[in-house]
Amino acid sequence: MIKFALAALWIIAVTTGTVLFAYQSAGTDPETEQQATYFGGLDYVQTEVISVPVLKNNEVHGYFLARLVYTAEAEKLHRMVMPPEAIIFDEVYSYLFGNELIDFSGKETFDLDAFRNGIKDSINRRVGEDLVREILVEQMDFLTKADIRNSMMRGFAGSEM
Repeated sequence: MIKFALAALWIIAVTTGTVLFAYQSAGTDPETEQQATYFGGLDYVQTEVISVPVLKNNEVHGYFLARLVYTAEAEKLHRMVMPPEAIIFDEVYSYLFGNELIDFSGKETFDLDAFRNGIKDSINRRVGEDLVREILVEQMDFLTKADIRNSMMRGFAGSEM
């Protein structure tokens, strides 16, 4: 009878130890958690063309056009209730209207890295966590009103036959 009781206690101790070990090894350790990299875990989302009117002296001076690509962790994007594109469009508008240092009349005054980092930081601040890892610029143009007018005139002249 004593052998049977000792065997039962031994089985209980081994089972308890195995279960505790399994729970400890299954938990994710923040140091060993795999980071999302360019080789997996990140989504690359391309925006539509964003068109922002540029105002000077309460007049439309031209239009800033951009097509951006942003990288974000796929899991965080899927958890969002609001579409990320809406937040990006709003932040681009807010950044360009709110930043008086941006002058599109000269390329040397436009700091592309500050533009990308400013949008990324404002989006992450707005959602309350590091959602966007990087903003990539696929296309960026600035068209003055004269450029648009000349383009339209060439289109009208070509259609008159």
